[in-house]
Amino acid sequence: MKLAIYHNLPSGGGKRALSEMLRRLSARHEIDVFTLSTAEHEFCDVRPYVHQHQIFPFVAWPLLRSPFGRLNQAVYLGNVLRVRPVQKRIAAQIDAGQYDLAFVHHCRFAQSPAILSFLRTPAVYYCQEPPRHFYEPPHDRPYLRSVGWRKRANDLDPFIALHRGIAMALDRAATRAAREVLVNSAFSRESIYRTYGRSARVNYLGADLSNFQPLNLPRERFVLSVGALAPHKGYDFLIQALAQIAPEQRPPLVIVCNQLNPPEHAFLSELAQQLRVQVEFKHRVSEAELVRLYNTAALTVYAPVMEPCWFLAIVWIGCGTPRGGGGGGGGGATILNELTGLIVGSVT
Repeated sequence: MKLAIYHNLPSGGGKRALSEMLRRLSARHEIDVFTLSTAEHEFCDVRPYVHQHQIFPFVAWPLLRSPFGRLNQAVYLGNVLRVRPVQKRIAAQIDAGQYDLAFVHHCRFAQSPAILSFLRTPAVYYCQEPPRHFYEPPHDRPYLRSVGWRKRANDLDPFIALHRGIAMALDRAATRAAREVLVNSAFSRESIYRTYGRSARVNYLGADLSNFQPLNLPRERFVLSVGALAPHKGYDFLIQALAQIAPEQRPPLVIVCNQLNPPEHAFLSELAQQLRVQVEFKHRVSEAELVRLYNTAALTVYAPVMEPCWFLAIVWIGCGTPRGGGGGGGGGATILNELTGLIVGSVT
């Protein structure tokens, strides 16, 4: 088949999953990629697997600094609305290209990309998850709490409700416009039904085990966790768990993240200092270094809050790393308790 791929993905699990999909699809199909300049292209580069790779320019409005930070809700909404005409042009080009199928992935501005609403070509949308910040309760962090005059200002801020209302409406419309929706786990299928009122098909993810494999390196005395530096990844739970180990036996925690989140970094660093847990943050390590870390860690742990699919667990298994995680979400799709890992409890 002749396939058109659209994505506007940052670095992370979604881009790694797309790269793995295209590596396999390219063996049997002709693939063209349509993407934006705001996407991450170097991380898990898909260009070796495609016939054409077209990057459409888009300049996002930057976020404002204090004292104008309250206007950032308007900035977020502005980017969601401004990217739609670009995606409409891409949809027209895909339709003119007589592709058999458009395989659509997330947009970093609007999650479900608006291109789904404009395509006439049959479109399949791989939805890793809905935009959780709209549909789930917020995570408790000191830097996210609104009290006193800040809470009153938030309650009166028209941009918050406007951004939320319009973005959610566009997200639902785009998802419902897809011919088919694919998801990464049974947990995600249930989440998609609750959020959008439509059925989805489970298409489990895989990893490149020719790259992520045992290197027979000696294990070192540290615990490893990998993922975005965000509250829903549960790193505070891991720090608190390690603090329960006697100080003379307590291993350090190494956190590998693709993007630094300064407020979350400061929160976790302060928590680790209070609990006397040694934490090292590694930012944007190379693929070779990541494989080495998986192969030398004494234990790899993951404790996200209701995450739909533990894609990283597939990589751990490939590297033969001892592994454990908190229950909840889609973890059961990749870790079979006491068989391919150890699930120790729920993270809330």
